[in-house]
Parts: sequence; C-alpha cells; structure tokens
Amino acid sequence: MWTDPPRWTRRSLLANTGFGVGAFALASLLRQEGALAEIPQKPGENLPLDLKPRPPMFAPKADAMISLFMHGGPSHVDLLDPKPELTRLHGADYGGEVDFSFVNRATKALLGSPFKFRKRGECGTEVSDLLPETAGIVDDLCVIRSMHTGHNGHEVSIRYFHGGIAGITGRPTMGSWIVYALGSESQELPAYMVLSDPGGHPVDGTHNWSSGFMPPLYQGTVLRPQEPRILNLDPPASARGAVQERNLALLDRLNRRHLERHPGEDDLETRIQSFELAAAMQTAAKEALDVSGEPEYIRRMYGLDEDETREYGTRCLIARRLVERGVRFVQLFLGGQPWDNHNSIKTTLPAICRRTDRPAAALVKDLKQRGLLDTTLVHWGGEIGRLPVTEGALDDSAGRDHNGQGFSVWMAGGGIKGGMTFGATDEVGHKAVEDVVTPNDFQATALHLLGLDHEKLAYHASGREYFLTDGRPARIVGEILQSPPPVA
Repeated sequence: MWTDPPRWTRRSLLANTGFGVGAFALASLLRQEGALAEIPQKPGENLPLDLKPRPPMFAPKADAMISLFMHGGPSHVDLLDPKPELTRLHGADYGGEVDFSFVNRATKALLGSPFKFRKRGECGTEVSDLLPETAGIVDDLCVIRSMHTGHNGHEVSIRYFHGGIAGITGRPTMGSWIVYALGSESQELPAYMVLSDPGGHPVDGTHNWSSGFMPPLYQGTVLRPQEPRILNLDPPASARGAVQERNLALLDRLNRRHLERHPGEDDLETRIQSFELAAAMQTAAKEALDVSGEPEYIRRMYGLDEDETREYGTRCLIARRLVERGVRFVQLFLGGQPWDNHNSIKTTLPAICRRTDRPAAALVKDLKQRGLLDTTLVHWGGEIGRLPVTEGALDDSAGRDHNGQGFSVWMAGGGIKGGMTFGATDEVGHKAVEDVVTPNDFQATALHLLGLDHEKLAYHASGREYFLTDGRPARIVGEILQSPPPVA
C-alpha cells in the first residue's frame, strides 16, 4: 500500500461562495451524511477525506475514464461478434444447454443475425452494418469478445460490473474507488459525474453510482438530463453582495471554531469541502455544461443536428468537456434498459444503435483529435449479451433472451491497444471459450491503466479491509495493453 501523501492546505472556507448554491448540487454532494459515522476514525487507515489530486501508485497511462454503459445487454452476435455458423444453422435446434430467463417464450431454434458484418478499418475487424460510425473508429478500439459474468440477470451482472461482486448492493462502484484513490484534477467540479437520461434512471437506479460504505463525497454526482442540468446555481438577488459576505464570514468562523474544538471530525470536514465545491460550481459548472459555443462541425459530428442523436450526442460532448476540465470519472446511462431486445430485434436493435452509435464514435474521434485519447480510457458495453437462439417465434417478432455466458464490449484510449479483437465465443456465440474476461478482470485492468493496483487499493470500514475485487480472481488483461505489465 502506498504511503499517505502530505495534507493539502485547503483554501479559506467559503471565501468566494454564496448561499445561492443550487439545492440539487448540494443534495448530490451532501446526501446520506449519516453514513459518515460508520467510517473508521483511526488515523492513517484510509486516504485523506478529500478530493484533492493524489499521486497514483505507479506511472499511469490514463488520468480519466469515461464509461458509456449500455443497460440491457447489447446483442454481440448482431453487432461485434460475427458468427457465420449461426447464420448457416438458422432455424436449426441448438444442441447445447441453455439457461433461459423467460421460459414461457424460450425456444432452442438458432437465430442467425439478420444484419450484415463487414471488415472495417486497416485492422479488418468485422463490425455490423448497424454500427457504421463505430466501424469508422475501429482502428482505435479493442473489441473484447469474451466477456463473461456467469449470470443472465440484469441487476446481478450490473452490480458485478460496478461494485466487484455479483448481485451485492452497498458496495462502492468502480468510479468511487477511482476518485477515492486519485481525487480530482478539478476542484471546481465533482470528481465523479453521472449524465442521466431523459427517460429516467437505468435499471438498478442509484446503485449504479453509489459510494456504498465509503463517504458520500466519493459517490457519483447526477446531472439533470435537460437544461438546467443543475438547478439554482445563482444566488438570489437578496443574498448577494454585502449581505452574502457577512453571512459567509459568520459561517466560516462558526465552522472553523467547531473544527478546532473537534479535530479529525470527518463529517464536518466533508461538509466544509462539499460547500466549497458546490460554491465553486456556480461558475465552473455553467461553463462546462454549456455546449453552445462548440464549433458547428463538432456539433454535427456528435449528431446535435439530428433529432435521433441530439440528446445522447449532447451528453457525449459534455463528457468530453468534463474530462477536459479535470473530472476524473464520467459515466453515461440510458433510461431503463433499451438494449434488452426480447421482441422484434429487427426493429428495436437498429433503433437504439441509431441513437447511440454516432455520438459514441464522435467522442472517441474528438478525444483523439484533441490529444486526449491517449490519457482518457473509454469503455462501451452492457452488463450481458444475448442468446443465439430465438425468443418467441422465428419471424419478425423474434427477440433474444439474456446471456451472461459470453458477450462483447469495447475499450479505447488510455493505454489500450487499438485495432484488435480479444477473446472469442463458441461458433454460435453462446459462451466465451477463449481468453475469458470477467468484470473483475475488467476492473483490475482499468485500475492498472490509471496507475492503481487492485490488490493494494484498500478501504477500511466496519473493522475490515475492502478492495474493489475483494480477493476474487482478477487479472490485468495485459494482451490488450500497449505496454503490458511486467511479469511478477
């Protein structure tokens, strides 16, 4: 475990703050204060309770991460994992064992993909026609075709990806671990930002960005899905000027007097820092979230000129603006689980691809042209994939049931080797059979690229030592890295 870095001298509390801080911003930063009392108070057990930038354990390849999480389970055999044998056997009964989530609609008739795959880019990776924009950046992507959770359910696999243990709630998400370890380069914006969907929260709701047993300082700050994305950032006219200054000076004296009498009181320390951050957001957040000044060609690249892509494209553009300004971890979610194509996959899958393909590819292209892709790790993928057999009748109403045994995600930037595929599923795309990658492997690899050791990054709570992977088998997938880690 690394040694604690020296304490930073905090700026004078509330020197430039106001009582007009948005209620939304404060709520997102201060909610669940009661959980602070459960954090062990023994000095030196945990890293300092702040979001000041901290050195990584070793030289990192990435200093920020953006996760485009695709709730519902994108169908790998229709998007990123071509299976000619599945096409050849279309309509035949599958001879293997299948775990179904919806038994009443289950069949064993193989469903060949109705969509065409083509070799793309200089690398020749095959990508479906449903993802033409992703096909255009394939030379920058590592497509992992051997993801495996071993669970077909949504929530159990989501929690595995986010919290490190399948099905368990109350654990910090990977974003919380990252900002706990590294803090933020920006002291004017939250370190961990969640860009939510106008359609509502994703499946499993706030568990997707919870800080679990860590203080709420490390949980995701959720932005509203439409303008204003943060409410009430400006102080009311009656609270500005001299009145505001006197009130703030009094609050400053009271807080500091109490802190002098009760040194090491983490809940007060957290509250002070949260007020300071929320106040700084009055100007910084407005600027970061305002895409109106972006050049027209950038707006078109993200799809802001078309109804179908405007909303998701705006959020992808905001994600780039946030990491550009020092935010450590940004995650985009979709409302519900739009990739959960149990019915009419011929129409439902193209619809969600049209909404997300162009913006996701634009994010990678934009980061690259700005010199940010080398230091920003980008992830695209869901919690599961889909089965190779049809759900329902073998006609235009056909869909695919859940499949956590083998599916695909992609990664780019931040030390990832582009223009490659890794791992494989069987001949019909049911199970991962070559170079299997689990969510714990994914987490260990992402932490490694950020300069962190998943076996040493610990948090002490409730009398024990916790880790993101928590002692489960996890390996850094060195084969997909530009610079593989040294062999132990």
